[in-house]
Amino acid sequence: MSNPLITLRDAGQSVWYDFIKKSLIESGGLAKLIAEDGVQGVTSNPAIFESAIAKSDDYDEALGALDLGNLDAKGVFESLAIADIQAACDVLRDVYKNTKGNDGFVSLEVSPRLADDTAGTLSEARRLWKAVDRPNLMVKVPATEAGIPAIRTLIGEGIHINVTLLFAKAMYERVVEAYIGGLEDRIAAGGDPGDVRSVASFFISRIDSAVDKALEAKAAAVSDDEAECFRSLMGKIAIANAKVTFAGSKSLFGGDRWNAIAAKGGVAQRLLWASTSTKNPTYRDVLYVEELIAPNTVNTVPVATVDAFRDHGEVRMSLDEDLATAERQLAALASVGVSLDDITAQLLDDGVKVFVDAFDRLLESVEGKRRAMLV
Repeated sequence: MSNPLITLRDAGQSVWYDFIKKSLIESGGLAKLIAEDGVQGVTSNPAIFESAIAKSDDYDEALGALDLGNLDAKGVFESLAIADIQAACDVLRDVYKNTKGNDGFVSLEVSPRLADDTAGTLSEARRLWKAVDRPNLMVKVPATEAGIPAIRTLIGEGIHINVTLLFAKAMYERVVEAYIGGLEDRIAAGGDPGDVRSVASFFISRIDSAVDKALEAKAAAVSDDEAECFRSLMGKIAIANAKVTFAGSKSLFGGDRWNAIAAKGGVAQRLLWASTSTKNPTYRDVLYVEELIAPNTVNTVPVATVDAFRDHGEVRMSLDEDLATAERQLAALASVGVSLDDITAQLLDDGVKVFVDAFDRLLESVEGKRRAMLV
């Protein structure tokens, strides 16, 4: 039987693995995912590193090799994380070369504590870029008010950027503007726009989780007959939002302004679908892969969803299907009094907090291990 993950790659959508761990790299597990499943990139975030470092003994030997007396908890974490990122970049180097720099990336996020700090984000992104010292690193920067100007500046400097925590189409359009502006800045400074890549990571399942909760609350307050209009929208809005955003992206990377950049070698920023595990057990476990397929896009897929899609995923060009229905679903959501704008704004705030909390727990655990080894 053919592997649906390979079919997905051959259809033009890149699968990136939303997980990293020292043992995954050293055991040959990542190389196997690349060879057998067509995985073309790796993403990380503070929660992933918390699970990898704080909840296992994989890193005890590496911890023992560090100068723990002269490193604080963040310094220890960065030493471990950078080593993992470098090793993963090296495993993916052939993918990077064979795709002419379009895939093969490994993403490392700036501290989530810097989400509202433009200058701090710039400083840390530059420092991590230099420290990792791999051409296929992507630095993750959140799509916050402070993140937008940092994204433009970093793109202008030739640093690959994974824009994370995107929920709203309007904010995505600002991210595209920052990306295009950054490439224009690079050209104006005499740089090559063709040597920088970026993805815009649009979060999916968290939208349905929040919208479904709001719809269920409204349905519970009316009769069963009336409740049906609310429940009919459940599990639909995240995909509808993605379809409308994807359709809009085609016009954003068109016209005279973009064509002038493309003529000099600039490459369009790709949409990346993130948060694609299925949170609601009544929904198909590969829903947020199967319904978000189109060429020149990326889906960063967590471990369990990779396994599920390998087993029973089905591939079709779904993102371009039935845009009119997606638009009607979004309009219907507004008509029943649920504001997607309010929900996505709250999801951004919540997403930053989730990563800050995970980062704080990670540093607390690392500090505990550091102190124990110094005794």
